[in-house]
Amino acid sequence: MAFPITSETAHADRDEHLPAGRRDPLYGCPVHDLRHKLRGAGLRPTRQRVALGWLLFARGDRHVTAEKLYEEATGARVPISLATVYNTLHQFTEAGLLREIAVDGSKTYFDTNVSNHHHFLYEDDNRLVDIPGTEIPVGQLPNAPDGMEVARVDVVIRLRRKAV
Repeated sequence: MAFPITSETAHADRDEHLPAGRRDPLYGCPVHDLRHKLRGAGLRPTRQRVALGWLLFARGDRHVTAEKLYEEATGARVPISLATVYNTLHQFTEAGLLREIAVDGSKTYFDTNVSNHHHFLYEDDNRLVDIPGTEIPVGQLPNAPDGMEVARVDVVIRLRRKAV
């Protein structure tokens, strides 16, 4: 499965000023581009970060829990602990590569789509999905306490099957 090349991961912008023969010869290599993405976010591309980054970003936008990513890593024979998965997800979030969505006190999802958007939560199978469209009207927000500002508003609409 190919790693999606985006304007964030592509090296063309970085190498535009170089003559054609001096451009990055590894441009387009998925692992190389992922390492570049991590470095661009201020993270050292360790073996664990690259492995988890590959699992996270290779399939496009998705929502995962730490436990689900740990299962995927184990299935892919990546030797990693659940604690390292948690730490890496939080590092990626702090670096702006992921968005954290707390659904319950006990359930947190990590979203590879860091744009401003909202979610449906299917309660029957704990599945989180992006809501199509760019905006959901949100009512009047309270004033933020002194010295604070609203960073973002997360709307999670919970869905369940209708009783028959």
